[in-house]
Amino acid sequence: MKYDNNSASSAGTSFSAKRRTLLMAAASGAAVLGAPAIHAQQQKTIRFLNGEPSRDSVQALRNAADEYEKKTGVKVIIDTVPSDDSFGKLQAAISSGNSYDIGTLAFAGHVLILAEAGKLVPITSLVNRHKWGPRITYPINNEDYWYPYDYNFCWLYYRKDLYQQKGLKVPDTWDEMVHNAKALTGDNVFGSSQPLGANQAAQWMSLGYMWADGVAMLDDNFKLILDSPAMKPKVIGYLDMMKQLYPTMPPGMTQAVFATVLGQFSGGQIAHAPYAGRLMEVLEQRAPDLAGKTGVFMYPDSAGKSKAVNHGYDGWVVLDTPQREESLKFMEWFTENHYINFLHSAPLHFQPARMDLYDDPRWLANPLIKKHAELVEFMKSILTRKDVIIRSVDTEGPKIDLRPAKMFETYAILEAVQNRLLKDMPAEEALGIAAAKYRTVL
Repeated sequence: MKYDNNSASSAGTSFSAKRRTLLMAAASGAAVLGAPAIHAQQQKTIRFLNGEPSRDSVQALRNAADEYEKKTGVKVIIDTVPSDDSFGKLQAAISSGNSYDIGTLAFAGHVLILAEAGKLVPITSLVNRHKWGPRITYPINNEDYWYPYDYNFCWLYYRKDLYQQKGLKVPDTWDEMVHNAKALTGDNVFGSSQPLGANQAAQWMSLGYMWADGVAMLDDNFKLILDSPAMKPKVIGYLDMMKQLYPTMPPGMTQAVFATVLGQFSGGQIAHAPYAGRLMEVLEQRAPDLAGKTGVFMYPDSAGKSKAVNHGYDGWVVLDTPQREESLKFMEWFTENHYINFLHSAPLHFQPARMDLYDDPRWLANPLIKKHAELVEFMKSILTRKDVIIRSVDTEGPKIDLRPAKMFETYAILEAVQNRLLKDMPAEEALGIAAAKYRTVL
């Protein structure tokens, strides 16, 4: 499915953490990306910059590279960096005249920068072979420039055993969520955990309630509507709800990052945690006794009508180098023969973006996917249910654009949350400050 911001169901480690500073990238991109290419690469060597540094993911790529070299004689060199360093590494390689041939990107704004600079090769024919989930392909001038390999949605986990002890039900509204969090606060357990800093963790983990209530930041002309008559009451309601939830959180949530929440939940310190599939993988490794006691649900809205998840994603791009044809051949072979093996390197975290895989026996055969079939069905339902909203600050607007990317970097909505929770500022005033800050970059 193409990028459709009007669809009711439209759609790491550090998922949103992978979005690096777009203000700097956009300002410096022309100078960096305009460097002349030096045609010094070997004819039969492809350089692949991987942004998934886990041991299993690196090994899956190396296994594919070894097999491809045996079949074709083309050597594929795998270099790996942390995901939030991949865009800078690609830029540096281009500016040196020794560009990578294939790269990993975790932010569509970076794809836009490289595509508009003429540094990417369209892979539309490769993308068009499959049906994709919502809000995951980002065409630029009717061409696709990246191959999305996974979703990194953020939803909510909860302790089923604690729910049973207290006679609670999965919440459908904000009031029910607050009630449950308060009921589960005590006995050395906190009811909820929502990062509150002006950082990427909070922007990925703590906005889902707002999206669920139908908040949009930009209209189809990229005009800010966050404080419009239609949106203002919803945002105020969200800020007031977070104020009610705040006493159920552990201290220090303004400093919380991704690993903080993983540690809190796997350590039995909190009853609810926002995260993607990675959390269940962590539980299987660190606290297997908790894995069977953990359930999932999406962020509820205020009235019990809609559900939401915060968006996240990753993909591969092919760069316009002398090896472009060899790179396209490799990507065609790899995505048909080793894509599933790569996804299995983080089987619950790398949620497939391709819809065909949810019925593919090869993907379903993974032991963790089999064990957590209920979670997998939940993940698939995010893509198919009509009442699910998939949003994030950086994908606001009718199409991919650098303006919401710049909004993402301001963290203005998180500052509004801090002003409401920590300074007891009226929600309307906190929203007004945030809207003014967004307008400075729009």
